[in-house]
Amino acid sequence: MDVVDHRVDPGAWARSLGVSREAIDLYLASDVLDLHVDSFIWHRLLGRNPLVRQRSLPFLPGVALGHADVPRLREAEIAGATWVITTNPLREAADRARVFLENVSELEALFAQAPDAVAVVKNAAEYRAARASRRHAAFIGVQGGNALGGDFSVLDRLRPGVVLRITLMHLSRSELGAASAPLTSLGPDGLDARGAELVEHLDARRIFVDLAHASPRTFWDTLAVHDRSLPALVTHTGVSGVHRHWRNLDDAQLRAIAETGGVVGVIYHSAYLGDPLFRGRAESIVRHLEHVRDAAGEDAPALGSDWDGFIVTPRDLPTCLELPRLVEHMLRRGWRTEAVQKALGGNFLRALTALRG
Repeated sequence: MDVVDHRVDPGAWARSLGVSREAIDLYLASDVLDLHVDSFIWHRLLGRNPLVRQRSLPFLPGVALGHADVPRLREAEIAGATWVITTNPLREAADRARVFLENVSELEALFAQAPDAVAVVKNAAEYRAARASRRHAAFIGVQGGNALGGDFSVLDRLRPGVVLRITLMHLSRSELGAASAPLTSLGPDGLDARGAELVEHLDARRIFVDLAHASPRTFWDTLAVHDRSLPALVTHTGVSGVHRHWRNLDDAQLRAIAETGGVVGVIYHSAYLGDPLFRGRAESIVRHLEHVRDAAGEDAPALGSDWDGFIVTPRDLPTCLELPRLVEHMLRRGWRTEAVQKALGGNFLRALTALRG
C-alpha cells in the first residue's frame, strides 16, 4: 500500500498545506481519531474498495464520496476511525438482521486483506498496539439500531466486542424511536419501549450508545434510561450555539453528554456548520469544536467527520489529507496545546478507556 510518510519531511507537508510547522508538529504528536467514517457504504453500493485510493466525483471535490480510504487515512496520520455500517430502513426486519451480520463479516474480511496496513480493534489497548505498529486502527460502528431487526441477541452472534458503538437512530423513525429529521420522523416523538430495551442491552455489553440523529426528546429519553456511569456519545453533529439547525445540539445537550464522561464529534457537512454549500471553510469546524469546548469543557470535543456520508465538505478540507489545517486554525484562535490534542483524539481515547479499557 503506497503511502507517503510525512514524518520524514514534516516541513514539506506544512508547505504543501499552507500551514505552520508548529501545526504539523503538534498534529504528528497527537492521537488523531475520527468517530464516524461512512466510506464502507460505497463499497456496498458501488463496489469501491476502501483499501484502494478512491477519487471524488468528477468536478465536485468534497461532495458525497472520495473523502477517505485506508491509504489516505494512513497518509494523513489519522491513527484510528470508527468505520460505520449504515442501515437500510426499507428492508424487512428479519432481512435487516441477516444483512447486518453479513456486513460486519464483509468489513472485517476486507480489512483482513491488508493486515500490515489496518487492524480491527475493540478497545484502547488494541488501538495503541495498532498505532505502535503503524497500522490504521479500525473500530466498527452501526448507524441505525434498527439494523438488528428487533432481535438484540444478533449482537451475540458476532465476535465479542467487535461492534464499538450503535447510533440508535438515523434519518427516519424506527421501532426504537424518533429521529431528528423533521420530515422523516412521523409518529410519536421520543424513545419507544424497544429503544429503551436496546439502550439497556448496549450498556450491559459495553457498547457505546450514540445519540447522533436522535430527536431532542429521544435524546433526553435515552439519557434517562442510560447507565450514567458509562460514557455516551454524539459522534457526528453540529452545535446550535454556532448555527441553529434541526440536526445540531443545544448547549444543554452538550453538557449532558459531557456529564456522562462522553464526547461530541463535530461533523464536516457545510450546511450543518452554517456555511453555504460549496463555499464552506475548515475554520467553521473549529468554531463548532470551540463552542463544544466552551459550553461543556475541554474533555468534550472530538472529530466526527462523516467522510463519504453524503456530505459536502469545506472547500479547503475536501479529503482527509488536509486535516492538519484544523490544527492551524486552532492555534491561530489561541487553543492550548493540550486542548488541541484532546479534541483530535485524546478525549475519545479517555471515553473508550472508561468504557472498555
